[in-house]
Amino acid sequence: MNEIAFVLGIPLFGGLVLAFRGGRPGAAMLNVLFSLLTFIAGALLTLRVVGEGALLAYNEMFFVDSFNVFLVALTAFVSFTTALFSRPYMMNEHHHGKLSARMLRLYHSMYQMFIFTMLLALLTNNMGILWVAMEAATLTTVLLVSLYRTPASVEAAWKYFILCGVGIAQALFGTILLYFAAEKVLGAGGTALLWTHLNAVKGELEPTVLSLAFVFLLVGYGTKVGLVPLHNWLPDAHAEGPTPMSAVLSGLLLNVALYAVVRSKVLVDGALGTRFASDLMMGFGLLSVVVAAFFLSRQKDVKRMFAYSSIEHMGLMTFAFGMGGPVATFAGLLHMTVHSLTKSAIFFTVGHAAQKTGTQMMDQIRGLADTNPTIGWGLMLGGMAILGMPPFGVFASEFLILTTAMRDQPWATPILLLALGVAFAAIFTRVQSMVFGETTAQRLPHPPALIPVFVHLALVLLLGLYIPPYLAAWYRQAAQLIG
Repeated sequence: MNEIAFVLGIPLFGGLVLAFRGGRPGAAMLNVLFSLLTFIAGALLTLRVVGEGALLAYNEMFFVDSFNVFLVALTAFVSFTTALFSRPYMMNEHHHGKLSARMLRLYHSMYQMFIFTMLLALLTNNMGILWVAMEAATLTTVLLVSLYRTPASVEAAWKYFILCGVGIAQALFGTILLYFAAEKVLGAGGTALLWTHLNAVKGELEPTVLSLAFVFLLVGYGTKVGLVPLHNWLPDAHAEGPTPMSAVLSGLLLNVALYAVVRSKVLVDGALGTRFASDLMMGFGLLSVVVAAFFLSRQKDVKRMFAYSSIEHMGLMTFAFGMGGPVATFAGLLHMTVHSLTKSAIFFTVGHAAQKTGTQMMDQIRGLADTNPTIGWGLMLGGMAILGMPPFGVFASEFLILTTAMRDQPWATPILLLALGVAFAAIFTRVQSMVFGETTAQRLPHPPALIPVFVHLALVLLLGLYIPPYLAAWYRQAAQLIG
């Protein structure tokens, strides 16, 4: 499987190269080039899986099906567009004296290593390597969150490291319990942690051990997802780290962590034959939506506000996957896609807006539509999209989730509607005041890269108006695999 080798090898090689050249002129373009090559390799892998079906490679250590190849394509695309955005953004930070050449070298190398760890987590067939990749992703992002070396950024990085370290330790214990249950059926050895082998014998696994394992896996990986009450690291990491990091954290890392939870749920559902895992996911998801919605109105920092928005939307996805069934799972996959595209586009505009005004405080950001209409209208359109305004794709996915909840979980519907209404009011009023009004902001020394913003929003608009048949079939296949 040359495609898998290229998907994983390019960012790994890119990280090594940029560890030596990441602070020199042209390093940002090298970062873009490596990200582009990774995206091309991901597209080739996607075409092969769509044409040939699920694939196993390298002694069954890597497994690709409709579910994870969809996330591989999304991860490769958003990482490429974020690299495009980060080129002028990081140049402006360097121009303002916030970053030295050494810091830029660390940023570019860790960016590629972060992409590598996420793609490894998605492609591996081994639940143990999945855990290792998630831990490695934590370590790379800790270095990026603390990039500015300010007291606030270092504190945010330590909070992120401690909370996610505790969470990932819970996931390790869950993985050990999973191996303990599988060993009795599959025997000792590496095959006892291969997801395809586990999935084939899930009905024979010990239900009590699997249920206990899922609790630890949900708590562990749920910390990375940002589920309440395990979410405290996320707003600080977004607010204090560089904005490109916020874009890939919200748009990619949270998806990969939720992917690990869903893969585990498939095994537990088969072993127990009950709604134990589903009910846990629905409970955590609904709690996250409600708590995040009410915290939104209390935020003063624009990046913290959209960090809580990410918690809200990850809770909505978790609730959808917990409900299960073809429609809710389809809606969860669609919401994964449109949320990643929309939230990364929002952070692109927010990053440039903060650079123009010199602050992330929303009451000091005004008149973006006058000083830079593309930033202002990009933020306005992104805000409308993430709030579920038609005809954007977020409206379509939220509509499917809500209508399915009305049918299958009617008790949850008014709670979801109330939380979404509170979130709408909180974000819309803040975004409107930032886009319009009087301002004294100055132009940036390096023109912002706004093409990724409107490419993302155009795709979200397209998915709200029309889902191409091949993409709909892809989602349906993935939903069937998840169950």
